[in-house]
Amino acid sequence: MEQLLKDFKSRMRIFHGADDENLKNILESSKTAIKRWCGSDDVTNPEIRELVIERSRYVYNDSLEFFNENFQSELMAVSLANYDEEADNNAETDI
Repeated sequence: MEQLLKDFKSRMRIFHGADDENLKNILESSKTAIKRWCGSDDVTNPEIRELVIERSRYVYNDSLEFFNENFQSELMAVSLANYDEEADNNAETDI
């Protein structure tokens, strides 16, 4: 979470620690939402990490209602890619 917080603050050009607890809460809720939509919250995956950070940016700027519309294609692409990986993993364990 600390690296994700650092990356988010860098993206947003936030140079103080006064809001860190609030930012961690925003990032955590964004990870949960991205996992629900895409099936993964693995922030080591650059696409997942970007979606978490971008959703958090929308929350921070009180514009969350625009996130899904603006990132629909990215959410769908990551969701499909993650679905294919899970399907492949399940098929391998069935053999």
